[in-house]
Amino acid sequence: MRFLIAGLGSIGRRHLQNLITLGQEDIVLYRTFKSTQPTDHDHNLPFETDLLAALSHRPDAVIISNPTSLHLDVAIPAADMGCHIFMEKPISNSMNRIDELETAVRMGGGQFFTAFQYRFHPGLRKLKQFIKQGDIGSPISVHSHWGEYLPGWHPWEDYRLGYSARAELGGGVVLTLCHSLDYLRWLFGDVDSVWAFTAKLSDLELDVEDTAEIGLRFSSGVLGSVHLDYCQKPPVHNLQAVGTEGTIRWDNAEGVVHLYQASKGVWQESPPPKGFSRNDLFMAEMRHFISVIQGRDTPACTLDDGIAALKISLAALNSQKHGNEILL
Repeated sequence: MRFLIAGLGSIGRRHLQNLITLGQEDIVLYRTFKSTQPTDHDHNLPFETDLLAALSHRPDAVIISNPTSLHLDVAIPAADMGCHIFMEKPISNSMNRIDELETAVRMGGGQFFTAFQYRFHPGLRKLKQFIKQGDIGSPISVHSHWGEYLPGWHPWEDYRLGYSARAELGGGVVLTLCHSLDYLRWLFGDVDSVWAFTAKLSDLELDVEDTAEIGLRFSSGVLGSVHLDYCQKPPVHNLQAVGTEGTIRWDNAEGVVHLYQASKGVWQESPPPKGFSRNDLFMAEMRHFISVIQGRDTPACTLDDGIAALKISLAALNSQKHGNEILL
């Protein structure tokens, strides 16, 4: 299999290293040299600075890890050629040209995977299992909290230059940390409506929102809330789900799921596998994508899932803009 990687920032480099670890050596890079990353860790792989030249290598699959606002510029022509697409989240920063992407994927015939790696977290998978089994009865409400100081994400680079901090590249805390919006929909089903308050409240040098409080009403009747920020020190990323017969808690830092069932009256712990690390999520999704390319699996997170997460994110931004609940 031949892979093309478009975008060699932090996440693109992670995918590159993971592909090599998984034994994939036929890799071409599409580089614009606008990344804030150094250029001395590209494994001497062939590269192109023009997209058509890069696609002329006839890759079987394209890893799209460039800034959010530039995703579709690569994805649409690649999908038209029949390439399998591995798209970093969110799939774009607006709904413009999403219909073109859908058409290209359908007509090209390749598979499309949206890279929400938290769907592969063993703790969240265990949480999903508990909910499906009815271990907390009927779910009533859920809250996800993710706060993390933006300059601490990649301390080796100037945070002001990264896409997360820049509106023209599709940044802002709602789009950048939309993982929560995806995994809550994965856990509790479709979202019917969204309300949100968003603002730039810190002294960080940004032209995007750095804080958001988002309310979700699920089709099932479950009520949800999501807190996102670029400011919190130390970082916090956790989730609590309340049901008629118990509560589930998950904390990303330790990876443990805590289940309380009223019938038993005690907390039970489900730890992650021994030796679990953050990169295991990215390795799991890349193994899955390779399996999809080989026809042994279907995408665990589809283009439709990526579109749904984007719609929820944009609804949150529109709720702040217009001051009302947004129906999906």
